[in-house]
Amino acid sequence: MIKGFPSTMNDDWQLNVNKLIDYAGKTHGDSQVVSYRILQGGKTHRLNYRTVSSRVSAVSAQLKALGIKPGDRIAVLGWNDHRYFELYFAISGIGAVMLQLNLRLNPDEVTYILDHSKARALFVDDSLLNLAETLSSKHKFDFVVVMSDGKVDTTNQKLGVVYSYEDFVESGSKQEFQWEDIDEKSAATACYTSGTTGLPKGVYYSHRSLILHTWSIAQASGMNVNDTLLQIVPLFHANGWGIHMAAAMSGSKVVFPGRYTPESLTELLLQEKVTVTVGVPTILSGMAQALQKKGISPDLSNLRIISGGSEPPLALMKTWMGYGAKFVHAYGATETTPLATVNHPKMGSMSGLSDDVLMDYKRKQGYSTFGVDLKLVGPDGKEVSHDGKTAGEIWLRGPWIIRKYHEDKRTEEQCTPEGWWRSGDVGTVDQFGYLKIMDRIKDVIKSGGEWISSVDLENFLVGHPAILEAAVVGIPHPKWDERPLAFIVLRKDYSGDEREKLKGELKDFLSKKFVKWQVPDDFLFVGEIPKTSVGKIAKRLLRDQYSDFYTKSGSKSAV
Repeated sequence: MIKGFPSTMNDDWQLNVNKLIDYAGKTHGDSQVVSYRILQGGKTHRLNYRTVSSRVSAVSAQLKALGIKPGDRIAVLGWNDHRYFELYFAISGIGAVMLQLNLRLNPDEVTYILDHSKARALFVDDSLLNLAETLSSKHKFDFVVVMSDGKVDTTNQKLGVVYSYEDFVESGSKQEFQWEDIDEKSAATACYTSGTTGLPKGVYYSHRSLILHTWSIAQASGMNVNDTLLQIVPLFHANGWGIHMAAAMSGSKVVFPGRYTPESLTELLLQEKVTVTVGVPTILSGMAQALQKKGISPDLSNLRIISGGSEPPLALMKTWMGYGAKFVHAYGATETTPLATVNHPKMGSMSGLSDDVLMDYKRKQGYSTFGVDLKLVGPDGKEVSHDGKTAGEIWLRGPWIIRKYHEDKRTEEQCTPEGWWRSGDVGTVDQFGYLKIMDRIKDVIKSGGEWISSVDLENFLVGHPAILEAAVVGIPHPKWDERPLAFIVLRKDYSGDEREKLKGELKDFLSKKFVKWQVPDDFLFVGEIPKTSVGKIAKRLLRDQYSDFYTKSGSKSAV
């Protein structure tokens, strides 16, 4: 590292997460923080940044009074609401670490996370007390804080020492409290991977990484003080994608939907005049269907949708764009905080492309954001060319990209000494710098020495009017190593009853885009497709369950 001439800047000013809410309270104090608890039977809270900032300070003061010290891990188990939002700043603001618990994991996995992180305390929503009692029987907490609109039973023996969140706020507000600078390289939040290939892995995000990431996602989303954010992504999922922090940085109004359904999200979208939202394709698809059921065609020309988690089908993007919404695809992971790439059209260099080609480009994961280095590495360990055809594993590095997992030997498998994180995704990069993910390395279908992208097949299939959801996996084949097998969930209004005939139609439909050897050998019609805890297709489960489908003798009938 080169050491140059000393600057005259205040380079010791620490980038701390709590400074976001302190700034929002002082500069954008009147901007609303709206919190719904519809499915929990609670009320709607209409706060503002000034009030939230004050509440955050009170919670920080009370945590210190109870002996929480810098570096302590404090777990949070809840839905998207103002209390969870406050804890992002209150816990990290005293140098402790906010541990985001994925409530969709099974209790044994959550217990592993609590034990591995050595969590001292738990904040839990009152609708999740049964789960909290189960966790408390397996992991010792110093105390539990119940987040509720109503009166809290502080004598619950199954939880041990119990406090009410609102009493917490009231007690803390009576104490003198002042923020102190925190070493910006200290961990502020933590999230564990969903453990689809083993035990969950711990990712601990520094204050510095979160602030830099917040600037990046604010720039990528174009957020400003006049925006209204609907926070769909769970706050426990990879820092809620960091968009709520960008709202505080920008002074944008933010709406937390609580525990939600596609229908309740759609109502809030219209009622609160939302201009920015983020979500995975499955949720966005459910919202689109809810809008269609309403039989209305709202003007959503002020709405910007950022989609991530998996590639959005063209049909889904066209549906939202039909209402006037702008649809942007982005890519990242728990290990990347998560924003790594974003897909905005480069209208200068791409101006000569046809509308159809430009629309197809919108499915790509886009170009890397400033601060993120990206390269593709082939099986031989060498970097491959960016020609839009040659595939390689996606490697990433940057100030908000992981360099190691917390006390986990799997660091050696995925993190290099040079700071690269090996994503496990296979992709290409074209001449415009746009990343296109073909598949996970473990999910790409290897047939007759060639690779087939299950993602491309799935997203084209859902463009068929009869199909609601589709999953494609590679199944062992006695001749071709693997062959694609498609799992189809039909729309409820599909009137066709000859499924063998529909199989033929689907093969013809796919032949418009794919060559014959890429088309699945068979299609199974199922009631639902299994999902992981973060809403992705559980392909390993499907591969295991149907591992002998092409090798066993007998029927290949639909299930």
